[in-house]
Amino acid sequence: MTERQILEKKGGSSDSLVIAGKEFSSRLIIGTGKYQSFQQTKEALEASSADIITVALRRVNVFKKDEPKLQDYIDPKQYTYLPNTAGCYTADEAVRTLRLAREAGGWDLVKLEVIGDKKTLYPDMEETYMAAKTLIKEGFSVMVYCTDDPIYAKKLEDIGCVAIMPLAAPIGSGLGIQNKINIALIVENANVPVLVDAGVGTASDASIAMELGCDGVLMNTAIAEAKDPVLMAKAMKLSVTSGRMAYLAGRMNKKQYADPSSPMYNLI
Repeated sequence: MTERQILEKKGGSSDSLVIAGKEFSSRLIIGTGKYQSFQQTKEALEASSADIITVALRRVNVFKKDEPKLQDYIDPKQYTYLPNTAGCYTADEAVRTLRLAREAGGWDLVKLEVIGDKKTLYPDMEETYMAAKTLIKEGFSVMVYCTDDPIYAKKLEDIGCVAIMPLAAPIGSGLGIQNKINIALIVENANVPVLVDAGVGTASDASIAMELGCDGVLMNTAIAEAKDPVLMAKAMKLSVTSGRMAYLAGRMNKKQYADPSSPMYNLI
């Protein structure tokens, strides 16, 4: 597939990331949890050049005006806030949380995640599907966290989710992409952006996701728990960019045997 065909498939005329009709210059999305302070969150965000940040409404103060809050450090007019439903274990909880997000900040572009197990934090796909259908009917643009199941990913796209976000590995594990085949199948079948979400540990993991054809990568722990979060944020920015370029360039074919760079005829 040529670069033009790739871009046309995803509905864009340039190589910007397009989600729900809005263009973003960066293909990296970062979270706002686990940082030592709001100031460090801000510095990491600036180093990453990300346009979108996720906000877990259950853990971040967006309502109490007399307490320090993320908006004091990161301007919602400059960055796209992506409310998410981290900590929700049922469809009803997730829907209520995002209704509050819309009421509090007017946010319609949201990230849906419904967790099914406290130990693995794997998504409950039945609850996720039900929540997505309700939110889409209510006019939300739903970016959905899901398992790396190509069948369920397509079902979520078919009901109207604006982006599919399969996990690479369990949330916060840093294990990297555990099933490249499934991620590649999800990308191949999708007509909306696919972003790897959860499990990235270091820059090479992000590059691999992009080389597989993903449209972007979302991460939090990989940056926030690095020894130098700001430096890691910059590394992630570069890895996402280089991985995207490698994908568009088209890698060489893998071969079973050696193939000399220099011709083996007319030798001295």
